[in-house]
Amino acid sequence: MKIFIEDLKFFCIIGILDFERHKEQEVIINLSIEYAYKDDFINYADVVNIIKTTMKNKKYLLIEDALNDLSQKLKEKFSKINTLHLKITKPSILPDCKVSVQEEYQFDS
Repeated sequence: MKIFIEDLKFFCIIGILDFERHKEQEVIINLSIEYAYKDDFINYADVVNIIKTTMKNKKYLLIEDALNDLSQKLKEKFSKINTLHLKITKPSILPDCKVSVQEEYQFDS
């Protein structure tokens, strides 16, 4: 089974530049989760809540750190995850482009 969460948008503190540490900026999260569905499912509303709450509370310096931390939190909560594709985009950090970092995580279930 594969879950897609696309274009999850919210504001949080993320970044290493001075102005990024003082004012929330928009981020866009895209992810897919692959897992073996049997009798139990992964609640996508819970996935969204974990991502938003974690990013708002942690105020990451680097997108890379956010990706790694989120992947571990999601795997801890949902042990059935086999593969996680996670992408974080900062659409407004540069005036002429969107900046994103993406990673794929393979887990032993």
